Amino acid sequence: MAVRPILRMGEALLLQRAAEVSDPCAPWVRELLIDMHDTMHAANGAGLAAPQIGVSSRIVIFGFTRNDRYPDAPAVPPTVLINPELIPLGDQIEEGWEGCLSVPGMRGLVPRHASLRYRGVDEYGRSIDRTVDGFHARVVQHEVDHLDGVLYPMRMRDLSKFGFQDVLFPDQPAGED
Repeated sequence: MAVRPILRMGEALLLQRAAEVSDPCAPWVRELLIDMHDTMHAANGAGLAAPQIGVSSRIVIFGFTRNDRYPDAPAVPPTVLINPELIPLGDQIEEGWEGCLSVPGMRGLVPRHASLRYRGVDEYGRSIDRTVDGFHARVVQHEVDHLDGVLYPMRMRDLSKFGFQDVLFPDQPAGED
């Protein structure tokens, strides 16, 4: 349908908890998901949360076969996740480099749970219940943080590990994610 503008860090909506979705099968959800997919693919993102395009609803999408922003990352299955719940599995925390479409041109070293279980529903109201680890777990946590008004720099422990992507990683392709 449409590629929508992506809100950037500093926008008030990105700092708010998004509203629960009462009917995941509603026509407006399907229309929003088309716009979210179009926007995520146009920006070459690994995921996108509804608040990033100005909609305060607990909806995220993520997944890719290959992503130029994360060339070494394994594939993550394309997923629509509505009203998600995250359950960390264990105490192991891993730090990894992240970028965000709402924090363009920047990267930061972010601590995340190494493995977790996530639950929610898809756009057909079907239950999703997965246990994941590694990059898949990182992507889910990053996107769900957007639903709680959290941007990845807020999770960082060491701001000396936060900077412009082209400075930190001069050999990687330019762009946002």
